Amino acid sequence: MHTIDFSTLKTLSVSIEHHIAHIQLSRPEALNSMIPAFWSELPAVVRQIDADAKARVIVISSQGKHFSAGMDLSVFTEMGKSFNGEPARRAERMRRMVLELQDSFNALEEARIPVLVAMQGGVIGGAVDMVSAADCRYCTEDAYFTIKETELGMTADVGTLQRLPHLIPQGLVRELAFTGRNMRAQEAQSCGLVNQVFSDQSSMLAAVMAIAAKIAMNSPMAVSGCKEMLNYSRDHSVNDSLNYMATWQAGMFQMPDVQEAMTAGQQKRLPEYAPLHKKMSSM
Repeated sequence: MHTIDFSTLKTLSVSIEHHIAHIQLSRPEALNSMIPAFWSELPAVVRQIDADAKARVIVISSQGKHFSAGMDLSVFTEMGKSFNGEPARRAERMRRMVLELQDSFNALEEARIPVLVAMQGGVIGGAVDMVSAADCRYCTEDAYFTIKETELGMTADVGTLQRLPHLIPQGLVRELAFTGRNMRAQEAQSCGLVNQVFSDQSSMLAAVMAIAAKIAMNSPMAVSGCKEMLNYSRDHSVNDSLNYMATWQAGMFQMPDVQEAMTAGQQKRLPEYAPLHKKMSSM
């Protein structure tokens, strides 16, 4: 895997401190719209952080008044250029393009570590696709969520319609998708899309970073196992999920982290856990 120099990113700002990776969407002057570079930078950054095992949790936030206005018009322009040529080959090219866009947000779900998202202002179109792939969502009182694609004459295709029904009621997903209306922060909290609502961005970030710090204090092996099991059980039956859990524990349940947790508790200190191993591609 190619190593990324975080200082050269065009759309993101990245820092890692105290086992917490903070990724910020960093184009506030353009409402953090998702230009072509974003779609390659985000998955590459997330996968590198995960592979290097230097962080135990990722927090995604954004700079400026709005979280993100979604897919930038330049991406649609590039798509428009592909609508030519022999129909079958044109369709196959379009299919690959959509799959590549979907993969950008699959990276959040596939990471071994939890991904928390802190949102303010507009969370529009592609931004809803993105946050639907995160583990936990938090927002400010002025936040609103819009499945914008319907109003643009297209069907949302990068994960919203596949993941959102696992997060909020089916009928509500359908209403939001069919109408393209805004869902405000309080409604988002009442239906379970976001965990908490905060008065402003600074208090939200402080609280989310505190949650991230609590996650980072726990065994990274145990937290990774929780994420793996929760994602698997979402997509499989209870019996299949229990069987997978038993198989996972047969290999992953070892005593060092358990002993460290108990010893730290007895000694009234914070536990110290070994990191996850780096992925082979990053060695």
